[in-house]
Amino acid sequence: MIPAVIYAIPAFVLLVVVEALSYRFLPDDDERGYELRDTVTSMSMGAGSQVIGLPWKAVTVLVYAAAFTVAPWQLSPSSPWTWLLLFFADDLAYYVFHRAHHRVRVLWAGHVVHHSSLRFNLSTALRQSWTPMTTLPFWLPLALLGVPPWMILLQQSVSLVYQFFLHTERVDRLWRPVEWLFNTPSHHRAHHGSNNVYLDRNYGGILIAWDRLFRTFEPEGERVVYGLTKNIETHNPLRVAFHEYAATWRDVCSAASWRDRAGYLLGPPGWAPASR
Repeated sequence: MIPAVIYAIPAFVLLVVVEALSYRFLPDDDERGYELRDTVTSMSMGAGSQVIGLPWKAVTVLVYAAAFTVAPWQLSPSSPWTWLLLFFADDLAYYVFHRAHHRVRVLWAGHVVHHSSLRFNLSTALRQSWTPMTTLPFWLPLALLGVPPWMILLQQSVSLVYQFFLHTERVDRLWRPVEWLFNTPSHHRAHHGSNNVYLDRNYGGILIAWDRLFRTFEPEGERVVYGLTKNIETHNPLRVAFHEYAATWRDVCSAASWRDRAGYLLGPPGWAPASR
């Protein structure tokens, strides 16, 4: 099964070009805009993620299908209630997935790719991980609830398309009720900030309501500084994709005990033994 988001890629590329041209003709000194090497890196990471992700998607479909067959009930795709349940369940699954990938270092090692750019534009949305294997467990409960696998994959694609449009500085705050309920470019700019106030905030996919509910919400306030707390200073796609895995491995190998090794793997990014 080819993910529906694949069909949106030509539109994504076109919109990246349009946004880049908008900076040429309508520059804004308060916005970072585009830089050629950064954009090429983001596009390369996006292309690589799709090439690697396609065969893994086949594995995902098989696992979801197996879970669906043993579900205690099977929900009907013709019922609007199934789609409504799927919308909220998928968005909650994304929140849990996203939060875990910021708080568990071995998961962060893949997700850090998306935060490695010093800029924030539509091409940043395409800067994706080359290790998609960690996504599967977070949506598996939906199949066990009886949601057909093809519906899960379709809703994932809908969420990804929505989130593409969050990666822009060209859109200011939206109407207040929209900002309260939905994830917006303003909320997502804060999520990509390396400022202390923005770290580990605004994990939502389509809705920002989960962040409000679980107290991980932070509105955009002080000027956002994009990138990592310790930037990697490279445009090499291989280093962007795997630098944190390498750093994690070095820390694990240097650890003095199994407890410390587990801490380096399962603790939050930046974890270190208390003695250090």
